[in-house]
Amino acid sequence: MKKMKLFIGLGIAALAGFLIIAADHIDAPAVTGGSADITDFYAFQGESTDNIVFVANLKGLMSPSETANADFDENVLIEFNIDNDGDYIEDLVIQAIPKDGKMYFFGPFMPTSTGLSSQVANIVIPGVVDITPYGSAAIVEEKEGMMYFAGPRDDPFFFDFARYSEIIAGNASSFDNPGSDTFAGTNVLSIVVEVPKDQIGGTGVINTWVESKVKV
Repeated sequence: MKKMKLFIGLGIAALAGFLIIAADHIDAPAVTGGSADITDFYAFQGESTDNIVFVANLKGLMSPSETANADFDENVLIEFNIDNDGDYIEDLVIQAIPKDGKMYFFGPFMPTSTGLSSQVANIVIPGVVDITPYGSAAIVEEKEGMMYFAGPRDDPFFFDFARYSEIIAGNASSFDNPGSDTFAGTNVLSIVVEVPKDQIGGTGVINTWVESKVKV
């Protein structure tokens, strides 16, 4: 099995059947702009109320020209962590790792170790999807009730950074309505997996977070 080590960042949130967002668009120079740089984490109920969707967005603030040449790093594992007993330790994980133009998904399964290191579950038969090229229609694959996507997408996060800076500086007291979206016209690399709730612990509250880990 391939050993992986934590590289950067995580988003964490408790779920109770509604949209959860964790965002972090600007990181240290060593990771900003790479495909280990997590910009957003979303978890929400699927179109089917029996499913939950996990989304990790990476490599933010890309222009269209940058997006056309952007790739997922084959040395970076993205791991969705699921705690279904309330102890803030992952009970199940879903792993995503790219290889030769495809994204391979493993899980959900019980990890052999928790915390900062992981092993790719290559004994688990993976779900596989072709990585959608920039400007193409979304390629989505389904396997045993799970659905998969990987590829570039418009950054869905809205934030008026200029107005925020004015508020912090004491030059304004509130945001404008409507504001100005700092991230308009920029793109991210997205990894999306939709999974039946009964595969991750049923309909109770869960804690979930995402990590990027680099191969060592």
